[in-house]
Amino acid sequence: MKKYTGEIIYILLGAAILAASFNLLLIPHQLLSGGLSGVAMLIGYFTDWNIGLIYFIGNLPLIVWGLIVIGRRFIILSVISVVATTWLMQIIPVTAITSEPLLGAVFGGVLGGIGIGISLKAGGSTGGFDIVGSIVTRKRDFPLGTFLFAVNGVVILALGYFKKDWDLALFSMLSMYLASKLVDTIHIRHVKVTAFIVTRHQQELIDKLVRLPRGVTVIQTEGAFTQTPQTMLMTVTTRYELAELKKHIFETDPKAFVNIVETTGIWGEFRRL
Repeated sequence: MKKYTGEIIYILLGAAILAASFNLLLIPHQLLSGGLSGVAMLIGYFTDWNIGLIYFIGNLPLIVWGLIVIGRRFIILSVISVVATTWLMQIIPVTAITSEPLLGAVFGGVLGGIGIGISLKAGGSTGGFDIVGSIVTRKRDFPLGTFLFAVNGVVILALGYFKKDWDLALFSMLSMYLASKLVDTIHIRHVKVTAFIVTRHQQELIDKLVRLPRGVTVIQTEGAFTQTPQTMLMTVTTRYELAELKKHIFETDPKAFVNIVETTGIWGEFRRL
């Protein structure tokens, strides 16, 4: 747990922001957030069951799936997020801080997107469809927020149909749209970059980089000033994974020269299977 201290702080911050957006802006106006939390809200509105507990129980099978597909670190952080969000939803009173549903939708979506984005950037998730989305976007390269907005359409239709109030459904859709945009702004897994690494510790660095799910190309170069033969490694990765790449590079060769450029498109195989 000590190893995850920084990530846990971000996860708890994201959980606090998310719980506040639920209890202070969305739930008081019978609005929905996206994903599994939106399903929990929909059930809670019709049954008067505790929405936080529905959210927690619904996350359990998805957490198990994520543990199998994604790995332990992601799930540990996601469990902390789900537990913290559930607990904070019991602590924060369900009180409308604005009497206008439109303002609740706008600011609920903005705060919800920030909370989800912070949790994802820390390496975890807020559970629910975030776990499903993280699994899907590991296989397909498109923005996670866009995926979440698409799958939330079913929840929106259910709210409008069962509540017979399409104003609430449209307000909820606005909230989800804003949240998805904030998630894509903060969570940058789909943004690709190319790293050109000039190093004299070729093999040692290659041994570390080949453990990552990206390919590495070796290019023989020569310094124009020193006329010394050197090796340049080229790899395409994501901005989300750039911090881990930087760590590997400078642990191996503190004097390495690295040029990072944003990649506008990729043809061919991006992942090393």
